[in-house]
Amino acid sequence: MASNRNKSSTVVVAMSGGVDSSLAAVLLQQQGFEVIGVTMHLWDYGTSGGNIGSDTACCSVEAMSDARTLCQSWNIPHYVLDLRAEFEKEVITDFVSEYLSGRTPNPCVICNQKMKWEALWTKAKQLGASFLATGHYAQIETDAKNERYLLKRGTDERKDQSYFLWILTQHQLQHTLFPLGSMTKEEVRGLAKKHHLKVAEKGDSQEICFIPDNNYRRFFQDLAQGNRLKIRSIKEMSTVPAMSTGPIKYRSGEIIGEHSGYPFYTVGQRKGLGIAAGRPLYVTRIDPSENAVYVGSEEDLYCQTLSATHLNWIAIPHLKEPLRCTAKIRYRHHPAKTLVNPIIDDRISLHFDEPQRAITPGQSVVLYNGDVVIGGGIIDNAATAA
Repeated sequence: MASNRNKSSTVVVAMSGGVDSSLAAVLLQQQGFEVIGVTMHLWDYGTSGGNIGSDTACCSVEAMSDARTLCQSWNIPHYVLDLRAEFEKEVITDFVSEYLSGRTPNPCVICNQKMKWEALWTKAKQLGASFLATGHYAQIETDAKNERYLLKRGTDERKDQSYFLWILTQHQLQHTLFPLGSMTKEEVRGLAKKHHLKVAEKGDSQEICFIPDNNYRRFFQDLAQGNRLKIRSIKEMSTVPAMSTGPIKYRSGEIIGEHSGYPFYTVGQRKGLGIAAGRPLYVTRIDPSENAVYVGSEEDLYCQTLSATHLNWIAIPHLKEPLRCTAKIRYRHHPAKTLVNPIIDDRISLHFDEPQRAITPGQSVVLYNGDVVIGGGIIDNAATAA
């Protein structure tokens, strides 16, 4: 299986202005690639409400300036690609729609799929690039026997980002480079200092880029009150219902309180319920059809079975028979042993060896065989152990 990873090829590096993408660009240039830096302009903070909070925020003026400065210092061509309309249409609309459906989405997965490996890759090809590179902590290998490209965990277990990349196709993996995949964060910062990169000590961005103050309640209240943040795609949505109050119920159905709008809640949440019950209560389910939030005890959060849809297979063409593997149901989740069963072409069920805490519809479930990503999907629902 030919890898076709010629180091004299042109590569577009997605540059956020952080230390990871900056070092990725420098390393690829030193390896002999013809490097082009592209910064995606995805969001206008002046229209998003809230405060940015730090210069690490993606798409901030500081971030774009840092990317441009790095490229100028290393004689790398740099472009800013305006993808605001596409970001609103693909990422923001999905984010809002999922929350209004009582689910908790992972916008980073959608952004990777739609913005980086579709919109940015299209631009990269127009610039004559053979590859797209990012600063993700993940690795790509070829499986010559099965003629497949494999996505593997990054060497640094604390920074591994393979969970967010399960959506990548074989064609996309063939044309992707992850220069930092075999490095630890400490090694990255050390090399950045060695190369005198201005951003060597720059902090990592933690917040969702379009909610820079990390205040989901403020974001949805802005939508509900008619301040649509100048988001064209939101304006085009047929309905964006007001975030009205509704009942908080025990799993039995007993009403014990009132919520301030169900999109403000997520499965596993404890804080902010406003209920004095004498014992800890957690959100166990959200039902938009009832405008209700259900709560229960810590034990009620544990489920042993889930179903998932919107599947993408990487290590295998598709799932034909039951498969033993491990699975992550959120980014910081420790991989848990499970049995995966095919249901129909775009749906699987997972039965874990042990019940898992707060399986959340809308989040990604990613399947692993050791360090290799088998594939993944979007969690549809969960069930308690029989």
